[in-house]
Amino acid sequence: MSTQKKIANAAAERLESFQAKQTLETAKASRRKSDNRLAVMFGAGAVALALVGQFAYFSFGPGSVTETAEVPPVETSELVPDIALAESRVWTGSMNVGEATLELELDGVTAPQAVANFISLSQSGFYEGVSCHRLVTDGIYVLQCGDPDGTGGGGPGYNFGPIENAPADDSYVTGSLAMARVGGNGSSMGSQFFIVYQDSRIPSDDAGGYTIFGKITSGLDGLEPVISAGVEGGAADGPPALETLLSSIELR
Repeated sequence: MSTQKKIANAAAERLESFQAKQTLETAKASRRKSDNRLAVMFGAGAVALALVGQFAYFSFGPGSVTETAEVPPVETSELVPDIALAESRVWTGSMNVGEATLELELDGVTAPQAVANFISLSQSGFYEGVSCHRLVTDGIYVLQCGDPDGTGGGGPGYNFGPIENAPADDSYVTGSLAMARVGGNGSSMGSQFFIVYQDSRIPSDDAGGYTIFGKITSGLDGLEPVISAGVEGGAADGPPALETLLSSIELR
């Protein structure tokens, strides 16, 4: 083989080798970029999930319905019970919660819209057989009831506001009956309410505090089996381990 041909063949081999290396390096670089993009995406996703979790945790505080609920502010809806039902007076009565019979008072003077709502739903039988779907046993101490779906996002088909009779110091004393709502939305009350079974401080949010519409005057110790059983799975906030249903409510 001539010297020129050998030189040409060697050059061709070097070119082929160079091109092969370039292809390999290009592929490596592409993979590195792809890996970097995935790392950024996963990192951003993790941060986003953390932020979402934090937002969810802090934006719907104890006693409120879940953030996922669709809650348009419709306090002027014709479906909202007439405030006149509260009669601007104190109501007395009883409410069966699980095996407990709780004696109660409703304050139709300082929380007339919430009381009118509770009276209307009670008299229509709305609450019968509805579960108490949320128990909180650490930091604050509440049993939340009144969601026909049992998920924390259900209601009577309407919402109302504004907030009434919320404590200025965020202190909710044992026995308080208060309306649950979506965090940051003072016009998101419906059928869900919570019972404070031990003194609790529940911080206000951008919308304010929670409407206290009444109190348990006796029988609160009847909830002890539910409280002692705790939350499903041993958490501090979630569905009660002991199924707890509302039944008859009598008001006068």
